[in-house]
Amino acid sequence: MIMILVPAHNEAKTIENVVKQLLFVGDKVVVIDDGSTDDTALLAGNAGATVLRHTLNRGQGAALETGHTYARQSNADFVVHFDADGQFDFRDIPRALASMKEKNVDIILGSRFLGKEQKIPWLKRAVILPFARNIDRLFGSVSLSDAHNGFRVMNQRALNFIQLTQDRMAHATEIPQLIRRYNLRYAELPISVSYHEFGQGPIGGFRIVRDLLVGKFM
Repeated sequence: MIMILVPAHNEAKTIENVVKQLLFVGDKVVVIDDGSTDDTALLAGNAGATVLRHTLNRGQGAALETGHTYARQSNADFVVHFDADGQFDFRDIPRALASMKEKNVDIILGSRFLGKEQKIPWLKRAVILPFARNIDRLFGSVSLSDAHNGFRVMNQRALNFIQLTQDRMAHATEIPQLIRRYNLRYAELPISVSYHEFGQGPIGGFRIVRDLLVGKFM
């Protein structure tokens, strides 16, 4: 079974279309509604997704781990991480699964820096993402061209080892740490990303560092 996990917080504008597209390429779409105050959960359910709900907004990492727990209980063969904002292309999922089989790896991680040129905002490309890569190296992660990309596909072995403790965006650094810690086989895949809004700014980067430091020493 291919299970697609979609963490979502106030994504009523896009979630319905995202779910409908994902149902073409996955056996089950699971939307983890992370304390939304709009109709995200209702629209996701109406579109055909299984909806898991957090009463409070806990963060993307916590939402993904809720999805992981559900996937383990459901004995999913493959788990996909996919954003709810409509920026990813659902057609990259079959490509990722084929690449996983061809390369015999446990996890595929999407990259905006491989393959064709992507229209990434200058500040993100020149400042934020290089900063993120250096932070990842500092905290013992495997080397990736685009560590903070939310598109990932993993098999059961990776799912069992990747148990997230970082509730918010620092999970994007925690995942490469766990890949290295448990010697998971991994590969990157060029994917398409369409930017509708800026996303994480510099303040978000400092929050990630703070969360990683707290997690390391406590």
